[in-house]
Amino acid sequence: MKFVIIFGDGAVGKMTVGQELTKITDLKLFHNHQSIEPVIEIFGTYNKEVVKDFRESVFRNFAKSDNYGLIFTFMWAFDCQEDWDYIASITKIFEGADIYYIELVASQEVRLQRNVTENRLANKASKRDLEVSNKRIIDADEKYRLVSYDGEIPFNNYIKIDNTNLSPETVAKMIKEKFGL
Repeated sequence: MKFVIIFGDGAVGKMTVGQELTKITDLKLFHNHQSIEPVIEIFGTYNKEVVKDFRESVFRNFAKSDNYGLIFTFMWAFDCQEDWDYIASITKIFEGADIYYIELVASQEVRLQRNVTENRLANKASKRDLEVSNKRIIDADEKYRLVSYDGEIPFNNYIKIDNTNLSPETVAKMIKEKFGL
């Protein structure tokens, strides 16, 4: 089994690259908002514990399946030990699988432009209030370190891609070729 984690800042293109990667591989996509949006809809607000439980249930059951592999997208704050621990906990669920780490980076200006794309808004209801959504991106950039330092990611199957001027299709092809997916 393959477990692919695509991480990066808000609106960097994680979900869109994941969608393109599913088109050219046998991987399935579980982007982070597939767990966030239903929880917000049901509870009326973001509930971190429910989102975590939902994700872990998907991970545990997928890891037991005969599927080729799963793509998961995540906004990883490198200055928060809790996020490092979370990555460790979910990769432990996929123990024995081939695990790949893909970091996407792009400037805030580009990400704010991507924040209003039709695909993003169609898949992420909580992003449709653009004023609030843009503010979340700016605030997260100020509050957290969402881009890794060179050499910080200690995993073997890791690549950092500046996708500022690359199409999601190009990035997906780069990932597929790099890791033989």
